[in-house]
Amino acid sequence: MGIKIYFAGSIRGGRDDGELYARLIGYLKRYGTVLTEHVGDAALLAEEQDMSEEAIFGRDMQWLSVADLVVAEVSTPSLGVGFEIATAQAMGKDICCLYRKGIGRRLSAMISGNRQITLFPYVTADEAEAIIATFVEQFVK
Repeated sequence: MGIKIYFAGSIRGGRDDGELYARLIGYLKRYGTVLTEHVGDAALLAEEQDMSEEAIFGRDMQWLSVADLVVAEVSTPSLGVGFEIATAQAMGKDICCLYRKGIGRRLSAMISGNRQITLFPYVTADEAEAIIATFVEQFVK
Protein backbone atom coordinates (compact mmCIF):
# COMPACT_ATOMS: atom_id res chain seq x y z
CA MET A 1 0.00 0.00 0.00
CA GLY A 2 2.85 2.40 0.60
CA ILE A 3 3.12 5.28 2.96
CA LYS A 4 0.83 8.18 3.85
CA ILE A 5 2.17 11.51 2.62
CA TYR A 6 0.97 14.97 3.59
CA PHE A 7 1.74 17.43 0.79
CA ALA A 8 1.64 21.12 1.76
CA GLY A 9 1.49 23.99 -0.72
CA SER A 10 0.03 27.46 -0.77
CA ILE A 11 -3.72 27.68 -1.21
CA ARG A 12 -4.99 31.05 -0.03
CA GLY A 13 -1.51 32.57 -0.11
CA GLY A 14 -1.49 32.22 -3.90
CA ARG A 15 -2.23 29.51 -6.46
CA ASP A 16 0.49 30.42 -8.98
CA ASP A 17 2.16 27.04 -8.39
CA GLY A 18 -1.02 24.97 -8.62
CA GLU A 19 0.15 23.09 -11.73
CA LEU A 20 3.51 22.35 -10.11
CA TYR A 21 1.74 21.04 -7.00
CA ALA A 22 -0.39 18.75 -9.18
CA ARG A 23 2.73 17.39 -10.86
CA LEU A 24 4.55 16.79 -7.57
CA ILE A 25 1.49 15.16 -6.03
CA GLY A 26 1.21 12.88 -9.05
CA TYR A 27 4.84 11.93 -8.58
CA LEU A 28 4.39 11.33 -4.84
CA LYS A 29 1.47 8.96 -5.52
CA ARG A 30 3.91 6.35 -6.83
CA TYR A 31 5.12 5.95 -3.23
CA GLY A 32 1.80 5.80 -1.44
CA THR A 33 -1.30 7.77 -0.60
CA VAL A 34 -1.16 11.56 -0.78
CA LEU A 35 -3.67 12.58 1.85
CA THR A 36 -3.83 16.16 0.59
CA GLU A 37 -4.17 15.41 -3.12
CA HIS A 38 -6.70 18.25 -3.37
CA VAL A 39 -3.88 20.84 -3.00
CA GLY A 40 -3.02 20.23 -6.66
CA ASP A 41 -6.63 20.57 -7.84
CA ALA A 42 -7.35 23.73 -9.83
CA ALA A 43 -10.95 23.72 -8.51
CA LEU A 44 -9.82 23.55 -4.88
CA LEU A 45 -11.03 26.95 -3.72
CA ALA A 46 -14.49 26.37 -5.18
CA GLU A 47 -14.66 22.91 -3.58
CA GLU A 48 -13.77 24.23 -0.13
CA GLN A 49 -16.14 27.20 -0.17
CA ASP A 50 -18.93 25.00 1.21
CA MET A 51 -16.74 23.84 4.12
CA SER A 52 -16.43 25.81 7.35
CA GLU A 53 -13.02 27.02 8.44
CA GLU A 54 -13.25 24.66 11.40
CA ALA A 55 -14.03 21.68 9.15
CA ILE A 56 -11.03 22.43 6.91
CA PHE A 57 -8.76 22.79 9.94
CA GLY A 58 -10.03 19.59 11.56
CA ARG A 59 -9.70 17.58 8.35
CA ASP A 60 -6.18 18.79 7.66
CA MET A 61 -4.98 18.24 11.23
CA GLN A 62 -6.40 14.71 11.19
CA TRP A 63 -4.56 13.97 7.94
CA LEU A 64 -1.37 15.46 9.33
CA SER A 65 -1.61 13.31 12.44
CA VAL A 66 -1.76 10.07 10.43
CA ALA A 67 0.83 11.03 7.81
CA ASP A 68 4.13 9.16 7.76
CA LEU A 69 5.96 12.18 6.38
CA VAL A 70 5.44 15.69 5.07
CA VAL A 71 6.56 17.17 1.76
CA ALA A 72 6.04 20.93 1.51
CA GLU A 73 6.64 23.24 -1.43
CA VAL A 74 7.51 26.54 0.26
CA SER A 75 8.36 28.85 -2.64
CA THR A 76 5.07 30.75 -2.29
CA PRO A 77 4.78 32.22 1.22
CA SER A 78 1.80 30.81 3.11
CA LEU A 79 0.74 31.12 6.73
CA GLY A 80 -1.08 27.80 6.46
CA VAL A 81 1.94 25.92 5.14
CA GLY A 82 4.10 27.43 7.88
CA PHE A 83 1.57 26.31 10.48
CA GLU A 84 1.45 22.81 8.96
CA ILE A 85 5.24 22.55 9.04
CA ALA A 86 5.44 23.72 12.66
CA THR A 87 2.68 21.30 13.67
CA ALA A 88 4.35 18.42 11.81
CA GLN A 89 7.62 19.25 13.55
CA ALA A 90 5.89 19.20 16.95
CA MET A 91 4.43 15.80 16.03
CA GLY A 92 7.90 14.47 15.24
CA LYS A 93 7.24 14.04 11.50
CA ASP A 94 10.01 13.92 8.92
CA ILE A 95 9.67 17.04 6.78
CA CYS A 96 11.04 17.78 3.31
CA CYS A 97 10.74 21.40 2.20
CA LEU A 98 11.23 22.16 -1.48
CA TYR A 99 12.21 25.71 -2.42
CA ARG A 100 12.52 26.98 -5.99
CA LYS A 101 15.67 29.06 -6.43
CA GLY A 102 15.80 32.24 -8.44
CA ILE A 103 12.16 33.36 -8.30
CA GLY A 104 12.86 36.71 -6.65
CA ARG A 105 11.67 35.78 -3.16
CA ARG A 106 13.61 35.10 0.00
CA LEU A 107 12.70 32.09 2.04
CA SER A 108 11.53 32.78 5.58
CA ALA A 109 14.24 32.38 8.22
CA MET A 110 11.70 30.38 10.22
CA ILE A 111 12.08 27.68 7.56
CA SER A 112 15.65 28.16 6.34
CA GLY A 113 17.02 28.59 9.86
CA ASN A 114 15.25 25.55 11.31
CA ARG A 115 17.71 22.66 11.50
CA GLN A 116 14.92 20.14 12.10
CA ILE A 117 13.60 20.72 8.59
CA THR A 118 15.31 19.27 5.54
CA LEU A 119 15.38 22.07 2.95
CA PHE A 120 16.06 21.35 -0.70
CA PRO A 121 16.51 24.14 -3.24
CA TYR A 122 15.71 23.25 -6.85
CA VAL A 123 15.22 24.97 -10.21
CA THR A 124 13.17 22.58 -12.38
CA ALA A 125 10.25 20.28 -11.63
CA ASP A 126 12.45 17.35 -12.71
CA GLU A 127 14.96 18.32 -10.01
CA ALA A 128 12.15 18.53 -7.43
CA GLU A 129 11.01 15.02 -8.38
CA ALA A 130 14.56 13.67 -7.99
CA ILE A 131 14.76 15.28 -4.53
CA ILE A 132 11.41 13.76 -3.59
CA ALA A 133 12.61 10.33 -4.74
CA THR A 134 15.73 10.52 -2.57
CA PHE A 135 13.77 11.76 0.46
CA VAL A 136 10.75 9.46 0.23
CA GLU A 137 12.56 6.26 -0.72
CA GLN A 138 14.12 6.05 2.73
CA PHE A 139 10.60 5.52 4.14
CA VAL A 140 9.39 3.00 1.57
CA LYS A 141 10.14 -0.58 2.48
